Formats: sequence, C-alpha cells, structure tokens
Amino acid sequence: MQIINATTFRKNIYQTLNQTIEYNEPVCITGKQGNAILLSEEDYKDMLATLELSANPAMQKKIVEGLNTPLTECMDEDTVKW
Repeated sequence: MQIINATTFRKNIYQTLNQTIEYNEPVCITGKQGNAILLSEEDYKDMLATLELSANPAMQKKIVEGLNTPLTECMDEDTVKW
C-alpha cells in the first residue's frame, strides 16, 4: 500500500486517483488528525460484497462446506453453466 501525506496527495491528486483505479492498490493518505484510505470503486464494492456474505450465517456455512469439499467431489468447471 502506498503511503503519502495530504500535501503530496493534493499535488498529485489526478495521478494518484488514476493509479488507484488502474492498479487497484489502496493509498493511505496521512494527515495531522489521522489517516484515510483511498480505494478504487471496484475494490470498495468487492469489500462490501465480502462483508455482506460474511454477515450471513447461512452463507458462512456454505462457504466453509465448500472449502472443506475435496476437489474430487467438485464439478468440472467445463460442465458449469455460467
């Protein structure tokens, strides 16, 4: 994660924004009263989706079951209809 101070961020805001969007690398912007994290919209939406799934006990159970399922018992990816 890139760490920059607020002054540097102000000077390079467009370049920093574009790099964050293009490379999906968060940026920590440090300030006198604390720090803030800049994320791409894609990373932010992915994080929210992960939190939503993690908050659902039924989904947690399915995820754990899936992680514990041997690959030999899984469907071949070529047979899955996306």
